[in-house]
Amino acid sequence: MEAAGKTSGDGVPEAIERVLRRFRAMSRADKMQALVQYSQKLEPVPERYDEVDRSSFTIPECQTRVDIFPEVHQGKMHFYADVNVRQSPTVAAVLAVIFAAVNEQPPAVTLAIPRDFVRMLMDGMGLHAREAGLNAMVARLKRAAEGASVAS
Repeated sequence: MEAAGKTSGDGVPEAIERVLRRFRAMSRADKMQALVQYSQKLEPVPERYDEVDRSSFTIPECQTRVDIFPEVHQGKMHFYADVNVRQSPTVAAVLAVIFAAVNEQPPAVTLAIPRDFVRMLMDGMGLHAREAGLNAMVARLKRAAEGASVAS
């Protein structure tokens, strides 16, 4: 997983850049199928979060409930998300794509996610109604990474 933390010449995590290149080359139907596949890869939330007050972890801008739990261990980030995959496969897929690139990496990798990542990923898919919530999720991840950077 160490390779996931490498960045391209413009500072974008290689894993994110790879996904963006792949999605750019796909038809709309293929993109939708890829999102379904990614949505199945979202890691389950550990039981230790079962009894936590989730109000500070919820992304209010999302149409469906999404709770994101950031952790920092030995200077590396790890994110978990609680989302109903059947109800919101797009949300789960985008999070799975991002988490594959940033989990177990330093906060700088999360901070390097391009500002227009969601737009680039969703280009040509007709899912613009989801864009505000998806961008809010990315912003939440970046705020957690900023906080982790300051704390270390």
